[in-house]
Amino acid sequence: MRFKFLVLCAMIACSASAGAQTGEEPRACVADGKPNQNYELDGAKEWPQEAQRFKSNEQMVSRRRDRLRLALDGGKTVELVDCPYGADAYQYLYERYDQAGRFYVIRTPAHEDFSYTLVMMRTGRLFTVYGAPVWASDKSRFLTVACSLQPLRGSLAIQAPADDGLKTEGEIALPCETESCSARWDHPSWIAVTCTPRETGKKGTEFVVIRGNDGTWKRFGR
Repeated sequence: MRFKFLVLCAMIACSASAGAQTGEEPRACVADGKPNQNYELDGAKEWPQEAQRFKSNEQMVSRRRDRLRLALDGGKTVELVDCPYGADAYQYLYERYDQAGRFYVIRTPAHEDFSYTLVMMRTGRLFTVYGAPVWASDKSRFLTVACSLQPLRGSLAIQAPADDGLKTEGEIALPCETESCSARWDHPSWIAVTCTPRETGKKGTEFVVIRGNDGTWKRFGR
């Protein structure tokens, strides 16, 4: 899959009284030469599709060209600003508002990378994950799967809302260098993982991840 050569610049601007705190440091935008021509081309393709997703939350989200504006609690706002410069450029694209977690899910494609930015409704804090959040049935926690060859990532992360942010309850290594992995909830304390070999003729990996009485997530199986 070709990740679009888009934006970089995580310039975050809040309304004057917002003073939004971030869970992570914004990525710097380096204006190195002219904007990449693919930015306008990809924006012309992506923004109309994004506008359709706005319709379910028109009072909460809007865009003005390279600026994605999100409503926060207390009448505050946060802006995520694209940057079309540099080889590490990326773009913010609204996916949905997650009611269970009270955060926005923002797709963040890059030239050779892909992630999601979670923006907390209450504070505007930012958290990066490398897979779409999938909630347990009781909405107590969610999992994300990061499994790619370039850049090489292989992990299952379990996170839960905590105070005004997120708490990582556990992280399990996945064999993504040789296999493509997926995960599903079988129970709020039980996750099934299935990995398919990237080469045909080989046997894949299957195991479960279980939360113990002490809150620790552990892998069981081959």
